[in-house]
Amino acid sequence: MRPRSGPTVEHRVLAERMRILRERAGVSLQAAAVALGAHPATVRRIERAETGLDAHQVRVLLECYAVPAAEAEPIMTGLAAANLPGWWHRWRDAMEPWQQEVIGIESSAALVRTWHPALVPELLRTPAYEAALRKALTADPAPGLDRRIELLAERQRRLEERGAALWALLPAAALHTTVGGPVVMAEQRTVLEEAVHRKHLTVQVVPLHFPPHPMTGLPPLHLLRVPAPEIGDRAVLEGPGARADIIGEPAAVTDYRIRLDGACAAAPRPGSPLPEGGGGAGKP
Repeated sequence: MRPRSGPTVEHRVLAERMRILRERAGVSLQAAAVALGAHPATVRRIERAETGLDAHQVRVLLECYAVPAAEAEPIMTGLAAANLPGWWHRWRDAMEPWQQEVIGIESSAALVRTWHPALVPELLRTPAYEAALRKALTADPAPGLDRRIELLAERQRRLEERGAALWALLPAAALHTTVGGPVVMAEQRTVLEEAVHRKHLTVQVVPLHFPPHPMTGLPPLHLLRVPAPEIGDRAVLEGPGARADIIGEPAAVTDYRIRLDGACAAAPRPGSPLPEGGGGAGKP
């Protein structure tokens, strides 16, 4: 079995459908496990996309749930695609486990909203800015650092290639924090200034003199929306020590979305001049 690198959205969708079908049929985890000849934890892992979708197991469960052939056939047909590793699989050595989860969802997201309280958000960073920042904050060896920079560039490329919307909010203080020196910062500012000309991209910068807003004091936050009814929005709240909380509970995600909406409403409108000669705004 290949090393795990986080489920793709296709895998998540089929796994969620298996849960819905079991609950619709009124079959308990224990009863499904008995039909499968396995432990209930195995069924739970299948439904949470924590393990590969074995064709024999899926077929047995569909029969247990009395799923009609017309409904079961597309599920069986989709197994091969769902079990394929995501494009990010070859970079798994350069990723934290939570990043594999996030990138798996990000890779199919129609909208990514992001906030950083002190720095340029990750998906807008230039390679030079990201490299200088990682060298300042971590002790990554050169090979590991190169892989991380390469992965970020691929994420950015694929996001733009898919035409996914990216909406970023950051404080002007991020542009007064010199990362990598004047040349690196000049290039980074240029990217933000050119955002106004890039389709599907919105960047808002909160000026230094602005009062507190709903996101003040919150750590880096990302909201991911996938156009699949089986998968709800996700909120990713980064913490210290290369970790993050991935939140799927609808009420909590809605709370973060409301906070971000409020902060964006309080910030200068997209298309406003760069504050203090350092910020930027772009509109899709």
